[in-house]
Amino acid sequence: MKRIILVLFVGFLLIETFAQSTQKPPLHGKHWMAITGKPLGATAGAMIFAQGGNAVDASCAMLAAVCTMWDVLSWGGETQALIYNPNTKQVIAINAMGIAPTGATVEFFKERNLQYPPEFGPLAATTPGTPGGLMTMLAEYGTMSLEQVLTPAMEMAKGYPIEAQTANMIESRKDLIKEWPYSKKVFLPHLGQEREAPHAGEIFVQEDLYQTLKKLVEIEREALAQGKSRKEAIYAAYDRFYKGDIAEEIVRGTREQGGLFTMDDLAKWKVKIEEPLSTNYKGIEVYKLQEWTQGPVLLQALNILENFDLKSMGYNSANYINTVYQAMNLAFADRDFYYGDPDFSPKSPMKGLLSKAYAKERAKLIGDKNDPEIGPGDPYPFQNGKNPFLHLLEKRKNALSYYQPELPIQGPEDPFLKQFQSGTTSIQAADKEGWVVSITPSGGWIPAAIAGNTGIGLSQRMQSFVLDENLNPFNVLEPGKRPRVTLTPSMALKDGKPFLSFAVQGGDTQDQDLLQLFLNIVEFEMTVQEATEAANIHNYQMQSSFGAHESKPGSITLNTAVPSWVRKDLERRGYKINYLDRTSGPLNAIWFDWKHNSFWGGSSNHGEDYGIGW
Repeated sequence: MKRIILVLFVGFLLIETFAQSTQKPPLHGKHWMAITGKPLGATAGAMIFAQGGNAVDASCAMLAAVCTMWDVLSWGGETQALIYNPNTKQVIAINAMGIAPTGATVEFFKERNLQYPPEFGPLAATTPGTPGGLMTMLAEYGTMSLEQVLTPAMEMAKGYPIEAQTANMIESRKDLIKEWPYSKKVFLPHLGQEREAPHAGEIFVQEDLYQTLKKLVEIEREALAQGKSRKEAIYAAYDRFYKGDIAEEIVRGTREQGGLFTMDDLAKWKVKIEEPLSTNYKGIEVYKLQEWTQGPVLLQALNILENFDLKSMGYNSANYINTVYQAMNLAFADRDFYYGDPDFSPKSPMKGLLSKAYAKERAKLIGDKNDPEIGPGDPYPFQNGKNPFLHLLEKRKNALSYYQPELPIQGPEDPFLKQFQSGTTSIQAADKEGWVVSITPSGGWIPAAIAGNTGIGLSQRMQSFVLDENLNPFNVLEPGKRPRVTLTPSMALKDGKPFLSFAVQGGDTQDQDLLQLFLNIVEFEMTVQEATEAANIHNYQMQSSFGAHESKPGSITLNTAVPSWVRKDLERRGYKINYLDRTSGPLNAIWFDWKHNSFWGGSSNHGEDYGIGW
């Protein structure tokens, strides 16, 4: 009898272990799915779905909520999105990246002895993009009013229980926050006490932000009362933000603190609805934003890796890690030299960079050992052109030598590592009607300079420009130009239908994590939740997009679970290894189960990301 009981117990244990192969359970839904960086943010999306909104409506509500929560962004930041429209069967790209303001020139910053625009403060700010991005997505593809989707965020602005992560970040950066009077007023309610930031769980009130959002709702109501359509009323709110009294206060408050915005900068800025870039990997169409983001890196890496039998190498074997790492090196080296705002001259050679023939040539450079000196290739012959910047490649190599310290990464608290992986949030939504949304918003993270009495935290994205054409002639700072950003939502279609929608926070590690998530599912048949928790590697050979733009050639982060024989093999190949317990990155994704007409949601165990499905 005891033996039977023991066998039954072991059997139940095995079943339980098999059933729960991930730390977080997969999400399942038949009607809708809402995933983002915080539980309260996901709840805002669920509230909108419960009221009958579509995936675009829910995404806008989640975006508004996470901006209000400073997770890890604000309303003055930038928004990038991919939207699948089931009516047209097309993927749409939303470019709501702000621009460099009037007066933001190379000479302006060099006169201040800066090698890059600053990391923080009003001089780091591009014009606000997120409000315009939210209102454009809602007006063009949503079904609800602006008031409906802003209601959860407005309630939060009146006061919500702040979580420990944000509260402690405020406390840790309070010395910098005190430099900006409007930030000090919002972030430090206990000024003069030992702890000046809010406590975890304290009701955090943002009255100025509430009043700003209220103004948007009021002008929408007035427009509707005058007989305007839903879309026209939303764009009336858009105009109030960028041309009316809200814009006036943003400009006044920013310039008071040393910033450069003008009313003309805000009035002339427009959200762009664009064609995404794409590539085909083994019958799957993968979509990314254009080269003003780092998104095409994923497409280039997939094109390179298509030349290898990854599955036969085995998941996270030394050969697999070495191959993926070097494919990243090749793609990111091209990013660092060729990517920039396509609205400005010179225009990036994207046709050549994304050609399969170019990828095949680049793949030949992958060897048994890592090459710490690998540089950009020459894609111009693959689009029947001649490279006008070959003379800069050697100069670039010399210019970069200053930014390549040999000191390896010193554990999880290494300042370089924390900056390189600095995060924002991501948003994923889908509904039974077929709408799918993938967003990676950012900018205005703590410590943010708040623009006057608006409650709007300003972006810090100017730091992603370069001031030296030897580093990247396509991303040199100019007024009106968008910087080349790390933000990079992703979407994939198979057989003409949504296959995977995925995004992640994490600076320059974003397309590294997204690449591995995609391969985990496609090559190694992981479920979407397994793929979000998997033991990714991180590469630091590319040039950081932040701060001093450092790189650490050959440095690699491995998961502590990687076995000793793989570690030794990689050391033999020239890698400088550091280890972390969790290396997946805060990935969020939706996989589409067309066999059963349902959604599978994945939300990484890396951070506080959270999803709800129904």
